[in-house]
Amino acid sequence: MTQILGIESSCDETAAAVVCDGVHVASNVIASQHDLHAAYGGVVPEVASRAHLERIEAVIRTSARDAEVQLEKIDAIAVGNRPGLIGSLLVGTSAAKALAWSLEKPLIGVDHVQAHLYAAFMAYCGESFDLTGAASTERRARRDTAMADLFPSLGLVVSGGHTSLYALASPTDLTRLGKTRDDAVGEAYDKAAVILGLGYPGGPNVDRAAAQGNATHCHLPRSLLGPDSLDFSFSGLKTALLYRVRGHPQGRGNAASYPRSSKDLSDTDRLDLAASFQEAAVDVVIEKLDRARQAMSIPPRSLLVGGGVSANRLLRHRCKELEDPWEMKVCLPPLPLCVDNAAMIAGMAFEHHLQGRHDELDLCAFASTKVG
Repeated sequence: MTQILGIESSCDETAAAVVCDGVHVASNVIASQHDLHAAYGGVVPEVASRAHLERIEAVIRTSARDAEVQLEKIDAIAVGNRPGLIGSLLVGTSAAKALAWSLEKPLIGVDHVQAHLYAAFMAYCGESFDLTGAASTERRARRDTAMADLFPSLGLVVSGGHTSLYALASPTDLTRLGKTRDDAVGEAYDKAAVILGLGYPGGPNVDRAAAQGNATHCHLPRSLLGPDSLDFSFSGLKTALLYRVRGHPQGRGNAASYPRSSKDLSDTDRLDLAASFQEAAVDVVIEKLDRARQAMSIPPRSLLVGGGVSANRLLRHRCKELEDPWEMKVCLPPLPLCVDNAAMIAGMAFEHHLQGRHDELDLCAFASTKVG
């Protein structure tokens, strides 16, 4: 059995997890910082970094305890070392390097975006096979079966920082097909929450409000960029919502003012606008998925979806509806694996470990992804 300890600190979740043979989550501990950033309406990098420093040791120890494993028995240490807030990444990367050095264990740096897609693969393994109590050889055999079932795959990462499409020949062989040209969809959700006065965290609050609203209340634009484009753009949708709520600006630059504010909205209008915004955003994602599916040279056997916005109820529903007409498996992570978490880091690291790909103790943190 191969047990890997994963560490994740790319943004505002301090997380550690132990994963066995790449697919069985023995522990998954996440310390959220939502309460620290709520007053600011978004993540403050300096506050996030300091909170990681305060929490990371306890989170790692809790993860090992929950998995009922001593750190000395871990086979490798994995860390999400890119992309993300550089100060936050440095905390997790430094902790992982210190552990790897002190325990004399292999160190594996993992791309956070790639790991989000692996979370969907892990979810498929967990849903399709009983991994609890399974022997190591049985878990690996089931992983191999899942590989044959799912790849090649179409991948979608939707989060606060990324909206990207990928063609996957395997979990470690990715080619980016499209990306956002401006706001990521999660960022657009956060800005929509501010425009509508729904508070922080924006994405979940818009989702909850939309569930109570009428999506046909108004038509908001769907930017598709061109008949063959696989890229995304959500800035126009965000601006259209802003003008719908506050009216067109009077004046320019810092001197601009608006005739209305979100306080002028009725409760019904607020819910309906949230639903209209969400309908438009999800329509764009589904259309781009269809284009990407048709553009792939080898028809994909599955759709892997990952990232914080994969927790969105409408997006999950619309993606699952694609299984029959597209004749492919749609794999969505359970909610604890949608948010930033360390189980996906440890799981992805197992694939690198199998290939003998390890890092030296001079492993660096990077703000940008290397995928695609």
